[in-house]
Amino acid sequence: MLLFNSANCQVAGFAIATVGWILTTTSMGLVEWRVWYLDNTSLFPSGLVCVGMWKVCIYHHISNYNRATFCHHYNYRDTYLPLDIRVSQNLLLVASILGLLGRASLIFALRNACMGALQKNATFNPFVASGILNLAAGICISIAVVWNYHSVMNEEGITFPPSLSIPFKPNTQEIGNAFLAACLAAFMMMLSGLLFLSYKFPMVSQVHPQTSEM
Repeated sequence: MLLFNSANCQVAGFAIATVGWILTTTSMGLVEWRVWYLDNTSLFPSGLVCVGMWKVCIYHHISNYNRATFCHHYNYRDTYLPLDIRVSQNLLLVASILGLLGRASLIFALRNACMGALQKNATFNPFVASGILNLAAGICISIAVVWNYHSVMNEEGITFPPSLSIPFKPNTQEIGNAFLAACLAAFMMMLSGLLFLSYKFPMVSQVHPQTSEM
């Protein structure tokens, strides 16, 4: 297929993979994976709690606006974290590393292509390796995304330390912007992976010299 062997397709795939990797690393640091809305009670004041993969931030309603009052960073010794968050932490780390390796392999393949080394043994393996790495990264992100969505839809709670003054379950909860960024990252990583896996048999043009008969 000529489409998957063109320079424009290669550059587009590189751009998609790059944006997908940036979104992957960005979603890891965002805190809005789960958004909890708290009503005012005698034990807990009204406010907003954003539960991320690496930290939780508490916002309280003060004069009709939200203000961040405290953010608590997790560590691997925190046993109160549910299984889905602990597994998703590792999945997102693995996805970030796989995406970085995929970009390195893709840069090597594009370098060979730009230098005119279009033989199968020069570009086939790096392109396919990049496709496999990006596809694996997209799968890791997708697992974290689906698990987080399942937890929010089932209104699962988290037993935070008493010092944080966060109830086990909020009155209402919903998915946040980090979830949407991770969804887009998973889509772009898998799209770039499939794109470069389609670049399986590069077309090689051979020039055969013609001999004229006298």
